Amino acid sequence: MRIPSTQALRALDSFARHGSVWRAADELHLTRSAVSHQLRLLERDLGFDLLQRIGKGVALTPRGQRYAADVRKALTVLGDAGAQTNGAGVGGSFAISCPPGFASMFLCTHIGEFQQMYPDVALSVLTPRRLDDVSNPDADAFIAFGVGNWPNRVVELLCEVHFTPLCSPTLLNKVGGFSKPADVLRANLLHLSDTEDWARWLALSKVENPDTEGGIFFSDMNLVFSAAVAGQGIAMGDELTGRRALSEGRLVKPFEASVPSPRSYFLVFEHAKAGHPVLNAFSDWLRAKLSESRL
Repeated sequence: MRIPSTQALRALDSFARHGSVWRAADELHLTRSAVSHQLRLLERDLGFDLLQRIGKGVALTPRGQRYAADVRKALTVLGDAGAQTNGAGVGGSFAISCPPGFASMFLCTHIGEFQQMYPDVALSVLTPRRLDDVSNPDADAFIAFGVGNWPNRVVELLCEVHFTPLCSPTLLNKVGGFSKPADVLRANLLHLSDTEDWARWLALSKVENPDTEGGIFFSDMNLVFSAAVAGQGIAMGDELTGRRALSEGRLVKPFEASVPSPRSYFLVFEHAKAGHPVLNAFSDWLRAKLSESRL
C-alpha cells in the first residue's frame, strides 16, 4: 500500500485534535483550502471516508477517528526519533528547472505556499533553453515538457496536456466571433516554435487544407500568451497554464474541442537524488497543487 504523504497525515492529526479546518490551517500555517485538499487526497489514497458532514460542519467518521488515533501515535514516534537524532527537518538549498511558461503561469502563482510550508528550504527556480532540457548541472530536479524519454533518469508523469484555441475577448469581438473551427484562420495564428499543435487541432476539427504556416512564431510561451491577451492573434494553449487568464476573463475559449498533446509535463531527476527530503517534499506539494487545479 502506498504510504500517504506526511503533510496529509499532519493535516488529519491537526483536524482531529482541533475539530475544525480553520484551526488546523492556523496551526499548520496553511490556507483552509490547502488543509481540505490534503484531507481529500488522504481519503483518496486510503479508499475510505475520513469525514462526514454534520449540519453545517464536518467531523471525523468512526473509522476516521480510529485512523487519526493511529496516525497520532505514528507521528509521535517519528517526532521522538527526530529528537533523538537531533534532525533539523526539511531544509537546505534546492534548485528546480522549469519551462518558462509553466513557471510563470502556474508554478510562480503558488510557490509562496511551498516556502511557507518549508521555510528552511532555499529554493531556486531556473529556466531551460528547451522545454525538454534536463542538462543543467545546477538543477536538483527538472519539470520538463516532452515524451518522457530521458535515459538513466527517474521520470515521473506530472500531468498530461490538452490544447485548445485561446484568444482575448477583444479579438473575438473584432472578428465577429468564431462560428466554426475554420474561422480561426481569419486571425493571426500564434505559434510556439512550430505549427504542430495548430495543425493537429485543425485536423481534429476537420478543417480542410488549412494554411498553418502563416501567423507569428515565438520561442517562449509567455510571449505567446502576452500576444493573445493583447488581441494580436489566437493562441493554442492549455487550461493548466492558461487557467488564471481564463478565470480573470483576459482570455476566452471559443471552442470546446481540444487535442491531446503528444508531450506531457514530467518530473525528472537523477537516481542519486531519489529520497532527497526536499525533492520528496516539493514533489508531494506540486502534485497536490496540480490535483487541486483540476478540481
